[in-house]
Amino acid sequence: MATRHQARAAVVGLLYAYDLGNENIAKFSDEILEEDKIRNKQREFSNALFHGTVENLDLIDTEIQKYLKEWDFDAIGKVEKAILRLGAYEILVAKTDRAIIINEAVELAKELADDKSPKFINGVLDAIGK
Repeated sequence: MATRHQARAAVVGLLYAYDLGNENIAKFSDEILEEDKIRNKQREFSNALFHGTVENLDLIDTEIQKYLKEWDFDAIGKVEKAILRLGAYEILVAKTDRAIIINEAVELAKELADDKSPKFINGVLDAIGK
């Protein structure tokens, strides 16, 4: 059975594809999650995160942009943006515990993004959560 961490990693992949312009990715989310062996409750969890993030994208992006300081939102890497969006959704909308979400986002950044990303993502999500 997949863990919540694995489910979140799959959601980052879906958000990444969505951000690249594949807006039809939602139609294939169940098949993609099945390929990652994300089933049952974890699939429900993943779909809720993905659809919730996409449905609240304007709010999420506005909040992220408030805390970027010297960064240009459009210059952020697609993977980093997907991790930030998921984290911001969970903090702002799903109201998941901020410490858990920041830890998960940092771990995802360590696995999926470059060396500087964990610190960047930690800083932005911490600011959003305050």
